Amino acid sequence: MATPSRTIRPSPRKPARSRVPITTEAEREQALRDYKVTIEYKHLKQHAPGGVYLIPSMDDLRTFFGVIFVRRGIYANGIFKFQIKLPEKYNDFNAWPKITFASYVYNPHVDLSTGELDVKSSYPRWDPQRHYLVTILPFLKNIFYMKNFGDDNVENPEALKLSKNKKEEYEKKINSCVKQNQVCACTYD
Repeated sequence: MATPSRTIRPSPRKPARSRVPITTEAEREQALRDYKVTIEYKHLKQHAPGGVYLIPSMDDLRTFFGVIFVRRGIYANGIFKFQIKLPEKYNDFNAWPKITFASYVYNPHVDLSTGELDVKSSYPRWDPQRHYLVTILPFLKNIFYMKNFGDDNVENPEALKLSKNKKEEYEKKINSCVKQNQVCACTYD
């Protein structure tokens, strides 16, 4: 039995993408910063702290969505969603990432009205040679395990006062926060 012969046709060539060459020094520097962000993310996938998960946005190279599962301590069983936004000049000195919780977090290091984590309290001077996304995630995780919050220079002074002076009331607010986030985590955004 003879097999029918096939005619192999070459696939039509796709036109080459027109790429606009990088012409200015500022464009070159920004392209390098963007490349460094992709390298950081690759490194982060292998070295993120346990219980912390992060994915990049499909729309923006400088936006990441994350969730942290707190396994023990006063915030045990808490599920907290957050977003990291990197400034345009990220990978420059004093260009801190902005970490904002998507839901209510009662913690001295988190601004109650905006949900923003006070990154500068742990990193007063952002040095791109020493600080990366992978170094800031342990700080984010540690705020849920801290017992002492240091001086009075925090984002939520009320939470700090309660943690020092009225432990029972502080724990009630945290329990409420954890329960609220467990419900919120089960709904889709």
